[in-house]
Amino acid sequence: MDISASMNSMSNLKLATDLVRSTVFMLLYEKPLHGYGIMSGLSKRLGKEVSPSLIYPFLHKLEQKGLVTSSDVPVGRKPKKVYELTEEGRQLALRLIKRLSALVSLAIEPTLSVCAHCGAKLYEGGHSEVVDSKELVFCCSFCCQAYKNE
Repeated sequence: MDISASMNSMSNLKLATDLVRSTVFMLLYEKPLHGYGIMSGLSKRLGKEVSPSLIYPFLHKLEQKGLVTSSDVPVGRKPKKVYELTEEGRQLALRLIKRLSALVSLAIEPTLSVCAHCGAKLYEGGHSEVVDSKELVFCCSFCCQAYKNE
């Protein structure tokens, strides 16, 4: 295997791992789940079986960082460990969801504006003002004033 093929393979593996991790956050944002529920949800959403060796270490890391708690809940004959996002974990999941949504929206409906003065790319907001009979967009009022002073 040549180096570029090896790097491409590693890049694909990282992408797949990131997708699985993001999906775990989405699943736990919806409701607390035990390990099998997470595995089942991943399989349904991604259309592929995901190895427990990828999921459980990630859940353990989330628990260590205070983003997830686990508790033993009676399910059937024996208790199962159920994972639930903490408030901090829910906030992180919500930020991830919003960021992903914004990226998808940007790709589908490019609404990117550019500051008329400094060229900064604006995803939202900014300052617009009519200058010389044209409505221009600026990243801030300071750029607007600097543009007028040129």
